[in-house]
Amino acid sequence: MIYKTMYKHDFKKFLTEVMKDNTLIAPVIKDYDKNKKPVYQFDQVWDYDEIDFNYTKSYSSIKNFFIPYEETLSRFDFSKSQWSQQIEYTIHPRVIFGARSCDVDALLKLDKVLMHGHFPNPYYIARRKNTFIIGLDHEAFEDCFCRSVGSDNVSHGFDVFLTDIGEKYFMKINSSKAMDILSGFELREVTEEDQDDYKRIKSRIRESFTTKVDISDLSNLMDLEFESDVWKKWGSLCLSCGSCAMVCPTCYCYTVTEEIDPSLRTASKKRALYSCNLVDFAEVAGGHNFRPDPEKRLKYRFYHQHRGFVESYDEPKCVGCNRCGKACPVGINPAEIIADLNKEHIMRREK
Repeated sequence: MIYKTMYKHDFKKFLTEVMKDNTLIAPVIKDYDKNKKPVYQFDQVWDYDEIDFNYTKSYSSIKNFFIPYEETLSRFDFSKSQWSQQIEYTIHPRVIFGARSCDVDALLKLDKVLMHGHFPNPYYIARRKNTFIIGLDHEAFEDCFCRSVGSDNVSHGFDVFLTDIGEKYFMKINSSKAMDILSGFELREVTEEDQDDYKRIKSRIRESFTTKVDISDLSNLMDLEFESDVWKKWGSLCLSCGSCAMVCPTCYCYTVTEEIDPSLRTASKKRALYSCNLVDFAEVAGGHNFRPDPEKRLKYRFYHQHRGFVESYDEPKCVGCNRCGKACPVGINPAEIIADLNKEHIMRREK
């Protein structure tokens, strides 16, 4: 890791230059909610002034630039005597600016499954390797509990990470590619004043996390409270709409469909994001559904995040962004579910 600083006007020159040869994806205002607060989303930008540097939290994460809602895996062409298949992994080089620590940590979790797992995903790997990540520090949103799950700070998974220290950005440079690109611009050595400003800002960010969630023994608690009434309480509210999985930065469940042209000359195989909360997720041939009730589907979603993933990778899959809680139309909130599980377990022990 190399530490430098850069004045903001020089950073503007850097991003402007980057846009000439790369796709730049950054946070922008897409809409306004019912309280007239801006709704932020990551999208391609063509001008520096389109970027909202003061954005709070995007509605969905940068995951969808690596795992699209829908993608074509392959195409087929048929003739009387032969057939051909086309598969494309290529992607134009791109830069994502403004990723939060929790979103970078989410990519690291996805890397473990889709890049370094037993069945590497070549489509994900191609996008990951052709994406230059620039992170940006921020003070916590009121319902974020990233600090509770250890996602409030990252030391890898990005190329550059920025902390706003006033007229400059304090820069953590984490790749040789980043150093090569930035060396053509006005990088400055870190002064004692810069260090003091950085420590002060980081301390303020740590203190801004007001929502706290106790996950100290949650993986074991998931087993102990497997038949808890907590699942019925929250599951009875669930509409099984799957909104939580669509905005979650680490959910990667999918479904595959095949489309055949009526002419029988062409076909395609497509993959789309799916959700374990959807009614037919565990339905098999013959119509049997292994998880017919919403409380079971909700339970197993949490079980994967805080039990199954922990068993495989020694960390929870959840990064604490609470996008699922915001997107849920009936207000199902992970922090409240975990608090209820803890309370019920304490009450059970005291009986």
